[in-house]
Amino acid sequence: MVQQGQKTIAVNRKARHEYLIEETYDAGLCLAGTEVKSIRAGNVSIQESFARVQNGEVWLHNMYIAPYEYGSRFNLETRRPRKLLLHRHEIARLAGKSQQKGLALIPLRLYFERGYAKVELGVGRGKKLYDKRQAIAERDAQREERRALVDRTTPGTR
Repeated sequence: MVQQGQKTIAVNRKARHEYLIEETYDAGLCLAGTEVKSIRAGNVSIQESFARVQNGEVWLHNMYIAPYEYGSRFNLETRRPRKLLLHRHEIARLAGKSQQKGLALIPLRLYFERGYAKVELGVGRGKKLYDKRQAIAERDAQREERRALVDRTTPGTR
């Protein structure tokens, strides 16, 4: 859910297709200065990224942040693990959830809120192929329904 004061930078649209999202958490993101500038420029991708709980901390792996154009030697590795900032009880809950078979921690959205970079983290269960087909069929049916409604209400057609 996008609220006032939030600027969405990247959305992982594929995640909602591949996973059934059960819960969402908002987490802060530990970044270096050049990474923040590169994210503000929109040079980021969260498509292949995932999160893991390790040693009582949550880490975001495989998120791509392009090197900042004017960063020179201050640029860091593009796909390095980045620490997520959560409350202790949220980390404990995520650790329990991630231990369950079939559950994964997936970043859904990267955004800025009051100047801070944040990630919307979803706890999701992988969909089966028939679930994906069913979702596509429902989406197509809704699209056809909207088209039929527009055709009926638009004067001067046919």
